[in-house]
Amino acid sequence: MPANDPQEPPETIFDKLRSSLGGQEEPRRKGGQPPTPGINIWYIIIPFLLITLLQQFFLFSKVETIPYSQFKQWVAEGKVGTLTIDPEVISGTLAGEPAKDFITVRVNDPDLVKELERHKVTYSGRYQNKFLSFILAWVVPLVIFFLIWRYLMKRMGPGMGVMSFSKSRAKIFAETEGGITFEDIAGIDEARDELREVVEFLGNPQKFMKLGGRIPKGVLLVGPPGTGKTLLARAVAGEAKVPFFSISGSEFVEMFVGVGAARVRDLFNQAASQAPCIIFIDELDALGKARGMNVFGGNDEREQTLNQLLVEMDGFDTNQGVIIMSATNRPEILDPALLRPGRFDRQVLVDRPDINGREAILKIHSKKVLLGPEVDLRKVAGRTPGFVGSDLANLVNEAALLAARKNKETVDATEFDEAIDRVVGGLEKKNRVMNVQEKEIVAFHESGHAIVAESVRYADPVHKISIIPRGIAALGYTQQQPTEDRYLMTRSELLDRLAVLLGGRVAEELVFGEISTGAQNDLQRATDLARSMVTEYGMSERLGLVTYERPRQPMFAPEGFSSPKAFSEQKSAEIDQEISRIVEEAHQRVRGILAERRQVLDTLARLLKECESVQGDELRRMLSEAKTGAADSSPVDPLTTGAPENEAPTADTPPAQPTGKQRNERYRHLSNYPKGGHA
Repeated sequence: MPANDPQEPPETIFDKLRSSLGGQEEPRRKGGQPPTPGINIWYIIIPFLLITLLQQFFLFSKVETIPYSQFKQWVAEGKVGTLTIDPEVISGTLAGEPAKDFITVRVNDPDLVKELERHKVTYSGRYQNKFLSFILAWVVPLVIFFLIWRYLMKRMGPGMGVMSFSKSRAKIFAETEGGITFEDIAGIDEARDELREVVEFLGNPQKFMKLGGRIPKGVLLVGPPGTGKTLLARAVAGEAKVPFFSISGSEFVEMFVGVGAARVRDLFNQAASQAPCIIFIDELDALGKARGMNVFGGNDEREQTLNQLLVEMDGFDTNQGVIIMSATNRPEILDPALLRPGRFDRQVLVDRPDINGREAILKIHSKKVLLGPEVDLRKVAGRTPGFVGSDLANLVNEAALLAARKNKETVDATEFDEAIDRVVGGLEKKNRVMNVQEKEIVAFHESGHAIVAESVRYADPVHKISIIPRGIAALGYTQQQPTEDRYLMTRSELLDRLAVLLGGRVAEELVFGEISTGAQNDLQRATDLARSMVTEYGMSERLGLVTYERPRQPMFAPEGFSSPKAFSEQKSAEIDQEISRIVEEAHQRVRGILAERRQVLDTLARLLKECESVQGDELRRMLSEAKTGAADSSPVDPLTTGAPENEAPTADTPPAQPTGKQRNERYRHLSNYPKGGHA
C-alpha cells in the first residue's frame, strides 16, 4: 500500500487575493531554514491606497462645492435653510425637499451677516477641533508605515536588517540537505582517504580523545580549478551528517573597517552553537592573502579580517567538534600565519585525475545517461588528458545534448568524439566560407603536422586531422592522443615535440615556396619550448648544467623590485643564439622528413580538401603503403632509450608519449590560436 502523502492545506481567501495581486508563495528551504528575502510592491501600494481612501471618507463629506457667487444668489432667492459659518468655509442646507447640502469657500464679506438676517436665514458659527484630523492625516499613516517596515524587516530575516552589517552571511545547510557522499566523488582517492579521518572524528570523537589525540584544526584543500574541492568538502558534511556553514572569502570584506572581523566572530559563534559542524571558506586567497605584499600600502579592512580569523582559529577548541575547511587554487599567496601548525595544519592536494580517475568520474556522471553499447569510457578517458572533474561533467552533458539534438535513443561514441572536439577546440563552423587557396594552405599545413607526428619516435599518435574551422580563429587542427599518462619528458621527446610544431610551417615552404601567418602560434610555442630547454632544463651542451630562469618566488616574503634577469648581457646573447640553433636544427630535420614523404603529403592534403577530416588510422595506412624505407629521424642523444638510430617507424609500434611541464596542454594544436591563423 503506498504511503499517504501529506495533504496540502486548503487555499484560503487571503491566498487567492495574494495570488490575484501578483504575490508569490513564500518558499521554504529544507531543514527549516528561513525563506529567501523578498519584497512585494503591493505591500506598499495597498496601504497607500487605503490611507488615501480613509482620509477622503473622514475628512471630506459627500457635499456639493459651489462658488461663493452662487451661494449669495441662493441667499437672495431664499433657498438657503440653515447655515454653518466656519473660519474657512461656509456649509449649509437648502430649504425644501429633499434637503441638499452644499459647501463654499468663505471670502471677506462684512455684509454677509446683515444679508442673512434680512432674508431670515438660520445661521450659526462652529469651532473646529483639528486634533482628529491631525491624527488621521499624520499619526495613522506613520503608524501604518512603521508596522509595514517591521513586517518587512522580519521577512528579510535577522541577517538583513539595517544594523546587521556585522552578521555572518554564511549559508547553512542542515544535515538532511547534504545528499553528497564519498560515493559521488572519484578520481581523487588520496584526498578522499585523507578526509575520512575528519568524518570519523565528527561521528566518533571519543575514539581520538581517549588516546589524547586531536583532529587537525584546519584542513586546506589545494588544487587547480574544477578538481572538486568544494564538492569534497560537502561530501565530508554529507558523510558526517552535520551542519555545513559555507561562505566565500570575499563575503567577509566590506568597505567599512571592522565589519569583516565582526562577521568572522559571528560565524564562529554560530558554529559553536551548532557543533559538531563544518565551516567551509571557499576561495580563501581573497581573505588570507599575505600581509605586507603591497609596497604602496595595505588594505586595513582585509588585514583586520585576516587577523580576526587567525585569532579565532588559534583560540578555537577543536574538542567542540567544529572543523574549519578551506579551498584555494593559489596557495603561494596565502599568509604564512595561516599555514602554520595549529591553524591550517593539514593540506590536502586535490590534483588532476589520471586516466583511471577520469574513467571513474565519467562513470559517475554517465549514470543517468543512456549510453550506446559501443561507448568505451576507457577510451574517452584516454582522449581527455588534463581534464578535471568539471570538464568531464561538461563533456558528458555535451554528448547527451548532441544525441538529443539528433533525436537518438542513446548516446553513442560519435557524440562523445564530437563533444571532445567541441569542448577542446570550440564550436564547429561549417558555414565559414574559405577560398580555394586558403583551404589548400590549411590542408598542407595540417598534413605536415600529422606526418611529422607519425614519423618521429616520441610523439603522440595522431587521432584526427581536420580542416573544419573551430573556435575563434582555428582554421584547422591535428589531434594527438596519448597512450598513457606520463610525468617526465626527456630531451629527445622535447625535440620531437619541437619538430611536430614546425611541421605545418615547413610543409608550406616545400609546397608553396612561401609562408603564411597561420604558423604564428606554432613558432611562438616552439620558441618557448626551446627557451625552456636552454634556460630551465639545462639541456644545452654549450651553456652547461645551469638554469638561467629564476623560479617564481612565493609571495610569503616579498623581496621588492628585484630584476628577474640574473645573468649578464653576454650570457643573454648566448642564450638567444642557442635557442636559434635548436629551432633551426629542428627546422632542417623536419624538411628532411617531409621531403622523403612528399608523396604522402600531397595525397593526405588532397584527401583533406575532399573530406575535410581524416582519421589517424587512415594516415598510418598511407604511410605504411608508401614504403619509403626512410630511417628514423630521431636525433642521437644520451638520454634516448638506446634504440637503433636508423630504425624506421612502423604503424604497429606506437611511439611513447611525451609529458612533463606542458602536460596540462590537452592537445598541441587546439589552444592559443593567433588571429586569422590555424594550428
